[in-house]
Amino acid sequence: MNHPLTVAIQGERASYHDIAAQKYFHQTVSVLECRTFKQVCRGVLERRADVAVLAIENTLAGSILPNYSLLESHPLFIEGEIYVAIHQCLMALPGQTLGDIRMVRSHPMALHQCSEFLEAHPALRAMEAFDTAGSAREIQKQKLPGVAAIASEEAARRYELAILAREIENQRQNYTRFLIISQRPPELRDSTNKASLSFQTAHRPGALVEVLDIFRQHGINLTLIQSVPIPGRPTEYAFHVDITWREPQAFRKAIQGVQKLAAGFKLLGIYQAGELPYDHS
Repeated sequence: MNHPLTVAIQGERASYHDIAAQKYFHQTVSVLECRTFKQVCRGVLERRADVAVLAIENTLAGSILPNYSLLESHPLFIEGEIYVAIHQCLMALPGQTLGDIRMVRSHPMALHQCSEFLEAHPALRAMEAFDTAGSAREIQKQKLPGVAAIASEEAARRYELAILAREIENQRQNYTRFLIISQRPPELRDSTNKASLSFQTAHRPGALVEVLDIFRQHGINLTLIQSVPIPGRPTEYAFHVDITWREPQAFRKAIQGVQKLAAGFKLLGIYQAGELPYDHS
């Protein structure tokens, strides 16, 4: 009998990492709950999980630079991605009202996404926690009056909390891009149309432009470029790039050209591009 798929996530059940895992795999999966993103990577490398879900960027909070560094430093690869709409709720013990709340707990990213709501309610003191859903669970478990959590609607249902306010994120179009990572090396297939890679360039004028121009020459679309500091090497950066293509042969030629010109090249993953949860037309 095949064992159920185990997915390492940062946070607990009903966190958005958990929601992303369920949505991506279209089934109920077993989750390995981790407090940090580094522990998520370790869970896959130690084979306690088959794959992991790793948040990489959010429309309101921006890129999660430490997670780019984790992809650089661990022998893990991207095999998929999913964009999940993030709608944060303020929740507390049943019977509590907004006027009763003095403290709000959540992950720093969620607090940042809801900064305008918190500023509009100065009586609420924000406290950082390791997880959104974990904050909700602690309120329910410890029966904490006067304390609220910012988390998903699913967390409120799971931990039997009352929702005091819905969709409190700064902007309605708020989504997070999650990567699916594993130890499986990248493989170009007919169904794949997106890749992530990292590289470094020489310290001379125009070096980065020369590398990027290779993609233009082969009709490759550049969807993201992110500079990431290199630990122990001040003023030096690696560049993380996401690209999409229509012709696999064009992708192969472009990669060959970049490998010849750039240093420290790493193909981080080849996968099917995820669909944005909003219509931006």
